[in-house]
Parts: sequence; structure tokens; C-alpha cells
Amino acid sequence: MKKIFKYSLVLMGILAMAACSEDKLETQPTDSVSGTTLFSDAKAAMVPLNGLYRSMYTSGWSTTGNTHQCFGVSAYCLAAEVMGDDFIMGAQGSGWFWFDAAYNVKSRFTSSTWRSYDLWYAFYTWIANTNYIIAAEETMGGATEDIHYVLGQAYAVRAYSYFQLAQWFARTYKGHENEPCAPIYTEPTSKETQGQPRSTVADVYKQIDSDIEKALSLLEGTTQQDKSHMGYAVALGIASRVALVKEDWANAQKYAEAAIKASGCSVQPVSAITGMNSVGYGDVMWGAKIQSDQAGMYASLFAHMDPAVSYASRAPKQISTWLYNKMGQNDQRRAWWNPAQNYLQKKFSFSNVSTWEGDYVWMRVEEMYFNAAEAACRLGDEATAKKHLTAVMSQRQSGYTCDKTGTSLGKLTTDETGSLLEEILIQKRIELWGEFGRTFDVRRLKQGIKRLSAHGWPSGLLLPNRPLDNPENYMWVMTIPQAEFDGNVNMKVEKDQNPAGDI
Repeated sequence: MKKIFKYSLVLMGILAMAACSEDKLETQPTDSVSGTTLFSDAKAAMVPLNGLYRSMYTSGWSTTGNTHQCFGVSAYCLAAEVMGDDFIMGAQGSGWFWFDAAYNVKSRFTSSTWRSYDLWYAFYTWIANTNYIIAAEETMGGATEDIHYVLGQAYAVRAYSYFQLAQWFARTYKGHENEPCAPIYTEPTSKETQGQPRSTVADVYKQIDSDIEKALSLLEGTTQQDKSHMGYAVALGIASRVALVKEDWANAQKYAEAAIKASGCSVQPVSAITGMNSVGYGDVMWGAKIQSDQAGMYASLFAHMDPAVSYASRAPKQISTWLYNKMGQNDQRRAWWNPAQNYLQKKFSFSNVSTWEGDYVWMRVEEMYFNAAEAACRLGDEATAKKHLTAVMSQRQSGYTCDKTGTSLGKLTTDETGSLLEEILIQKRIELWGEFGRTFDVRRLKQGIKRLSAHGWPSGLLLPNRPLDNPENYMWVMTIPQAEFDGNVNMKVEKDQNPAGDI
């Protein structure tokens, strides 16, 4: 752990520099160790916070290799997509994300160039940075709204980071509350800080809930100054995601509906969100504006998605034919894929491929409608569930109606029951294909998946002898990097490492 936190403190200075020009740096506080000067003023605290947000889409810092598949939030969502049932890599190509799709990364936990290290390193770096901002809560100067805006974001980022750690390094919340999850740190750390033991899933979610509630109390009434910032509506969206995982349906609905209202966003027709590459779309709640001088080039989402780029052309991204066929004939979303080319995706593309430009979209208001619909359905309020479902589908398929009822789900994600809940989830799968991290939903829903050649899966990713059909499997639980055990006296490989096998 010492190694990780030492890097986090160094990174804090790097991030601040990334967010500022040289002339501004000359007048900014520079004490990133004690936190007493760097965060004495709210506007000064926005410097490293903006740098942190930039690291959410920058490659080359969270691992020592494989950086072209390690570029922050979008990379982690893409990894969770290829591990699922709907998002197909048609070929291995250069190898990026193929090993995630093949569940062939867990054994590489001793390396600093693979997914385990990348995820652990990134989220704990963000936690370490936010801990310094939060520690200045009582002494931070500036206008009250500025203070609330900065601190609220810090709490939201920390909640999001622990939520992601819980989803990647432990089994899903419900039924596994007492299983080991991740160490918790809420105070500033240094290279002398002693590592903490793994906390339980329940305790980590208790910390997440505490952080997100504090974020909401601080951010309410503030204005999101940039789409990359975790403003009030985004924090509500994260709270809704967390509540769904906890099967806290009442709060999942409440937070989702509040997020819709607070965001000021509206469901957009497919024609208005072509390329999924602009935070300026009317449905985008959270995302990153990518300037040409900040573009990741090949180490970017669109390099892996846009068929006009060599990476994507050698490893085409396709939708499962099973899911594609769930769309009505007049569903506008059919334009996102090309059946004549093995259902190749056209949903994501560079806004300007010659300059590698294309914004990253991390949360759209459509997701909140689906979250609210699912939660209402679970609570037995089918009228409200259908209202939220139709709010999206009326912009997707003319004349859409739904007379389904009930909450039954199949053992596998392709076992159909015909229920209303299933309809909501299928439409969400289509809508958020490639965006959200499908495996996260599979896990919380406790369904198994089955990959079939008939649905478009290549033979190398079928994995017929592995237990993807068992929702209790450990294939979805990442191993903890060896570097953590090397530096943390309170964690031992023999008792704290996650199973390297599938069960």
C-alpha cells in the first residue's frame, strides 16, 4: 500500500500541473503534503480536482504498460462491456480488451501492466486525492457556494471510486454483505501510512452511502460548471446506481427521478446523438470534453470503436444478434449497427478522426429513466414503470406500447419470461450498449450468461467450459494486485487474495 499512496501524492502535483498553465502555477499553493495551503481556498482546490477529472480520460499513468487499453472511466466501462453477453469482439485484433473478454487477466495480478493493477491504482489514486480536499473541509476559505461545490465533488468522486472498487473486487452486494471487499481510507495518506485491511462489502457500501449523502447535501443548489464535474444531478445518478445494486428500490427510484429533474436533460432522438461523441448533446449528464491537444489517439475509446481506425477495424465491435432482434422494425436504434457487416457497431465514432477528437459520455439521462422504471416495477407500481419506460421508447420507436406485467426473470439473460421487468432491462441493454458496463447489471441481477456462435460470438470467446452461467462465479471478481500485498502489512496473499479461479 505504501507504494500506491506514495504514487498518489506525487500524482496530485502532476494532476494540478495538467489542469493549469505555467503562469497560473506560479501563483498557486504548492504544499500537497500537508494540505494546509493547497486547499486553503475553494478555487485553489479546484486546480487538483480538475486535474483529477482529466486523469479520468488520460492514459499512461495508471499502469506501466498496456496503456492503450487503460484510459480511465471509458476503458473500465468498455472492459465490463466485453466481459458480458451483448457486446461482441469479432476478432482479437491487437489484443486490447480481448483478454478481458476472454477472462484471461486474473492470473496476471503480479504484473503492473494488466487490469487488476490498473483498476486498483486508479481508484485509490482518486480516493487519495479527494481525501486531501475533504480534510480541508473545516478550514477551507472562499464563498460558501464555491466551498460546497468543491467539497461536494470530492465526496462524490470518493463514493464513485469505492463503488467501482466494490463492483470490480468483490461479489455483488446482496447476499455477500459480509464478504471481503476493499480497504477504506478517509484521511490524507503518505508513504508512511500503514495499509488497512480489507473491509466487508457492507462496510464499503456504508462508506459509499455516507459519502454520496454528504455530496448531495453540499451540491444541492450549486450549478454544474462543466460536464466533466460531478455536479448535483450526477451525484444523484450515482446514488441511483448504488441503490439498484443494494436492491433499495425506493431510493433507486427517488434518486433517479430527482436526477432527471435536476439535470435539465431530456431524452434525445437517435438522430440527435449521432456518434455518441459530444457532451453537448441534450441528454448528457456527465462526460469529458476532449480537446485535440488532450486526445489519447490510439489510447482512446473511439480508437477501439470507430471502424475507420485500424484498432477497431481489426477487432470489430458487434452487437449480439439476439439483442439486436429485440428491437422493433421501426426502432431508430437499429441505425447503430449494420446487419450487412456482422452487426458491426456504428453507434460510436470520432467527431473528427483526423484530430482524434470525440468527447466521452459517462452518464445520459436515458439511464435514469430506465433506473426509475426498474425500481418502480420492483415496487409494484407498474403504471409509473411504464411511464418512465415510454419516456425513452417514444423517442426510439413510433407507436411503442407495452402491456407486459410482472417481475420474473430467466436464469440466463437470454431465457425470456415476457415480464415487464424483463422488457425494461432489455430496452436498457439496447440503449446503453457499449456505454455502461453491462457486466455490472448481470451481476446484481444474479443471472447467468451464455455465449453462442448463433448470436455472433467468435469461437475464442465462447468459453463453453467455464461457469458464466453461474451468477455466483468468481470470474467477474478481479484479483488484487501483488503490489498491494507487498506494501500493506495488514493484507496477506494467502487469506486476502480473491480466488484466481472461476469458482
